[in-house]
Amino acid sequence: MPQLSCRDLTIGYEGKTVVSGLSFDVNAGDYLCIVGENGTGKSTLMKTLLKLMPPMSGRITAEDGLSSNQIGYLPQQTAAQRDFPASVKEVVRSGCLNRCGMRPFYSKPEKRMADENMEKLGIAALAKRCYRELSGGQQQRVLLARALCAARKILLIDEPAAGLDPKAAVEMYSLIKKLNDEGISIVMISHDIAASIKHASHILHIGERYPLFCGTVSEYQQSDIGRKYAGLGES
Repeated sequence: MPQLSCRDLTIGYEGKTVVSGLSFDVNAGDYLCIVGENGTGKSTLMKTLLKLMPPMSGRITAEDGLSSNQIGYLPQQTAAQRDFPASVKEVVRSGCLNRCGMRPFYSKPEKRMADENMEKLGIAALAKRCYRELSGGQQQRVLLARALCAARKILLIDEPAAGLDPKAAVEMYSLIKKLNDEGISIVMISHDIAASIKHASHILHIGERYPLFCGTVSEYQQSDIGRKYAGLGES
């Protein structure tokens, strides 16, 4: 049974259609990469999946017992966020806010979860460090740990390697793949087609020059759109 199901979806903003006729499922354990040229609706789709903006038509349904507090989100960072004056521990624990409700403090299990996620992502030793003093790769690990505190079943990720050096980017993709192998479903926007093909189980291609495609990585590699896009690279 799908965790997320999109049927005949039309998305856009300010009355302008960006993508139409979009149908796909995200099943438990999937690793779906959303690829395509800039300005073709990838970020709009992510915002729609997160219910930050409504679809123009069609429907998105959460199934398999999935609720909004079981979805984690790792957005692209802004310059202001990179300079956030808080400790690593405080940033990671803030991922538990949607679990607190009206409670003005974190419970012991929530604090333990934050500690476990920092340990899992190799940043436990940075817990007392100021977030804005970290490298770009370290900051992304902190934000991923924060997203994990919100996620129980699925992670939505927007360009996790943006602005990272090649080594840090490879490490970030490996961490995300490890989380997927441990049972977290991944939906990720990526401009790195090579990394997408290497790690993902499914590809959703959105573009102006090519028709929509959604299928397994193997099917994508064998399709006309996959061969053309992988050969052209990003534009």
